[in-house]
Formats: sequence, structure tokens, C-alpha cells
Amino acid sequence: MNDPKRLFHLVSYLQYPCMLLGLYFCYKPVITNVDGFLNNIDALLVEFNKARVFIGLGTSLSTLQDTTKVQNKFSQRIYDNPRKTKFFLWVMVVQILIYITLGFVGLFGSYKFLQELAFGLIALGVGFIGMLKSAIEMADYQRKKKLVLKD
Repeated sequence: MNDPKRLFHLVSYLQYPCMLLGLYFCYKPVITNVDGFLNNIDALLVEFNKARVFIGLGTSLSTLQDTTKVQNKFSQRIYDNPRKTKFFLWVMVVQILIYITLGFVGLFGSYKFLQELAFGLIALGVGFIGMLKSAIEMADYQRKKKLVLKD
């Protein structure tokens, strides 16, 4: 592997096992304890925290993908319209602020349910920061590509 960019793109495929693990931890309380998973909220929150950590890690790994390629037609429609792109980026910024703020409130606050989710929320917020960077790069590349095609 002489091309580090290609290596990063290959490593980005680790996002899928991380996302699947996150999904597993979301459903684990339901699968393993069908009758009483709502009776043990603490165990439920621990599993949700694990889920958020793995989803945040998977989101971070997804940012290693090639930002010159749009993943699907839905994304392409967003990047083709500057207003939709701007709205999409602002939605991501608000999500990041919510995740990180709730994570730090849980980390330093006295809310028990947020304390259980704090690290997962912070990991998810950090993963979304990387995704925001990739989305900005992708939007910029698509805008430049569109300008070149017009000329």
C-alpha cells in the first residue's frame, strides 16, 4: 500500500462492524430480557451508552471515506442545492452541540440518566464533528465540480 489515501478509504469500511455493534447494544436489552428490560433502567442506560460509543466510533471511521464521491442520490440532491446543503450542515452543527452539551452535563452534573450516557454522547458528538468536516469538504467539492461543468 503505497497510497495512504487508499488505506484510509479501506479502513473506513470498519465503520460497518462498529455500527452493527452499536445496533446490537441498542437491542440487547430487548433481546436478552424481553419481560423486564424496562424494569432495570440502569442496565438499559449502560447498554445505550455502549451503543453510542460504537456508533460514534463508526461515524468517525466513516469520515475516512473519499469525499469526492457522493454516496447516494439523496445526498446528491442535497449537495446540488446550496440552500439544502446549508440547512443540512446547520442541522449537523445543532446535533453536535446537543450531544456534546448533554454529554458534559452528564459528566459533571448530577442527573443519573445523563451520567450513564455521558461518554457515549461525547463520543457520538466527536464522531459527528468529523462527519461535519467531511460533509463540508464534500459540499465544497460538489460546488466546485458544478462550477467547472457550467464553464
